[in-house]
Amino acid sequence: MPGVVEADDLGTYVVKFTGSAQGRKALVAEVIVGELARALGLRFPELVLVHFDPAIADSEPHQEVRDLHGASAGLNLGMDFLPGAKDFTPQVAKRFPVDALEAGRIVWLDALTVNVDRTVHSSNLMVWPTFGTAPPQLWLIDHGAALVFHHRWDASDPAKAYDFRHHALGHYTPDTRAADAELAPRVTRELLREVTAAVPDAWLTVEEGFATPDEVRTAYVDYLHARVAASAAWLPTDFPTREELAAEEEQRAARTQQGRPNWLKRVPDLHGKPAAEQDWSVHLG
Repeated sequence: MPGVVEADDLGTYVVKFTGSAQGRKALVAEVIVGELARALGLRFPELVLVHFDPAIADSEPHQEVRDLHGASAGLNLGMDFLPGAKDFTPQVAKRFPVDALEAGRIVWLDALTVNVDRTVHSSNLMVWPTFGTAPPQLWLIDHGAALVFHHRWDASDPAKAYDFRHHALGHYTPDTRAADAELAPRVTRELLREVTAAVPDAWLTVEEGFATPDEVRTAYVDYLHARVAASAAWLPTDFPTREELAAEEEQRAARTQQGRPNWLKRVPDLHGKPAAEQDWSVHLG
């Protein structure tokens, strides 16, 4: 449950709290993947460290939110707020242009960092800016679900392949081979050390099997460097077309409908569909 916060530098940030259910490893993943994306030339909002005082939210009416704020005193992670940005939904994807190489770079980064949360129905991509003269572009956000290997260090194979067939950009025919040729040589140990150095020590101190934060950083560097070297084993290249995705979705919906009791079959299936947008014009005259 992130919050939009104005900081004392007058910047506005989407703050992710250390007291959230996902824990500090989600913030570690945000920093490492986000800074790696930026170093490779992908668009990712600036990250800042935010010192949060729970007293700011004393008037919050919801107990769960107050508990979250109370558990997040001190250092938290802020992401630059992109005003007016829109979600890259399946509806937007039908008309938004993305060239094959850009799609390939994003898919390659996700495959390298084992980001399992950039799917057709949960893209974690934003389109920004959406007004003015500058053309809208894709921005990457939310990498807390990446680096899944750091949840089980002793059971992770750097060469392991993952199913990226339903990646949010799969139907743009991502050129992952060209992306691999371009980006893999740039992910050096030196770059990985720079990226992991941005993670605060406080978020790396309680890691079973490691004595110091620097040992944890070295583990990230070793794993990601080994994974780059093994890209031939995990490089995703087989993506379904829009038509194949639509057919799969129809089959899924039919199976879901068939398995419902008769009374529930009258309830519409809204899986993957955007929430209805509120029309505020009636209140604004």
